Amino acid sequence: MKLCMIGTGYVGLVSGTCFSELGNDVVCVDVDKDKIESLNKGVIPIYEPGLSELVKKNFDLKKLKFSTNLSKSIKQSDIIFICVGTPTNKKNNEANLQFVYNVANIIKKNLNKYKIIVTKSTVPLTTGDKIEKIISGKKNKNKFDLVSNPEFLREGEALRDFMYPDRVVIGSNKEKSHKIMRKLYLPLIKKNNRIFHTSRRAAEMIKYASNAFLATKITFINEIANLCELSGVDVKDVSLGIGLDQRIGDRFLRAGPGYGGSCFPKDTRALITTAKKFKTKLSIVENVIKSNENRNKLLINRIMKIQNKKIKNKQITFLGVTFKAGTDDMRESPALYMIPELLKRGAKIKYYDPTGKKVDFIKYKKVQFIDNTQDACKSSDLIIIHTEWNEFKQLNFKKLLKRNSKVYDLRNLYSPKEMSKNKVLYFGIGR
Repeated sequence: MKLCMIGTGYVGLVSGTCFSELGNDVVCVDVDKDKIESLNKGVIPIYEPGLSELVKKNFDLKKLKFSTNLSKSIKQSDIIFICVGTPTNKKNNEANLQFVYNVANIIKKNLNKYKIIVTKSTVPLTTGDKIEKIISGKKNKNKFDLVSNPEFLREGEALRDFMYPDRVVIGSNKEKSHKIMRKLYLPLIKKNNRIFHTSRRAAEMIKYASNAFLATKITFINEIANLCELSGVDVKDVSLGIGLDQRIGDRFLRAGPGYGGSCFPKDTRALITTAKKFKTKLSIVENVIKSNENRNKLLINRIMKIQNKKIKNKQITFLGVTFKAGTDDMRESPALYMIPELLKRGAKIKYYDPTGKKVDFIKYKKVQFIDNTQDACKSSDLIIIHTEWNEFKQLNFKKLLKRNSKVYDLRNLYSPKEMSKNKVLYFGIGR
């Protein structure tokens, strides 16, 4: 099939590349000329394990193309995926759908035959109805079907998640579009993966409800960790114990910093505003948001306690600053809150992240990027393991630490007993 992915961000680029790997002819379109120029030169704008190699392979096979010509790409495609950003509107916490509706208006002007238009972007309930109204009219009657096909890709695991999904959700109100979409995903069905067919509105809700539930699991175990910390219980044991219950499961039950990234923060906020429009209240989700926002403040207080409130002129090292391992994404990373707060208290900050220097910290004079772990930790008073990169999981602290240096492990990568044996002043989460 001929596919058009509108938007070459995380969702559009990963999905488009994977679809081309499945044998489709894919064009990824973006208004950003510099980005498209870079992609045509083989420069990938995001860090995702394995993506660069897969893009090159299918680009060389001419199964994957990059273009700024949206009109031409729409006309030449059978299925059009809307993969543009839906960031939070800071004034009211609603999802900003400006880019989605702009794309809908362009599609309206360029429909030349029957096409399936798919919302891959995470959009609130009833957005599909509005897109349909924009594109519809006498001219375009019976020329398209609108489908909701939400993505469930984890950053750092995106290629695997696409090729081996837990489920593929297809929200279509017409049998014709459902059959075509099912055919598109047939290679994945053959791998015994599940396709779930539902209404378009239900598909929109499934995406938001999924993210809100996972955010709730993270927030729950973080609050349990607070209690464990005060009662002498190791939260790791608690996580493992409750995770063995098949009704609960062990995923997203690792205590640590608050959740971040491009999805959970904005999607929980958008879900709350949607509920208000329908005159109902989602008190659990509201409290999840509040608890997560308070999480970083609690961690700062813990750092102050660890340092006996002596932060001024202390050298603090962050190992990792991205919101999770396997990605260069800094959106809503706890480090974006923690580092400025420590600077206010007079600390000096060094950081190392495998994905490189971050523009977010350039404005701070007392924040220094170091390009390796050893030099980053040298002469530090406190080392904070912020992101669970593999290279931080077997560090030789005897070589890294100066006398009386401390380690605050926000990911519980190390055993307190082993650290104690090695005479390391070690602090974890919920332990």
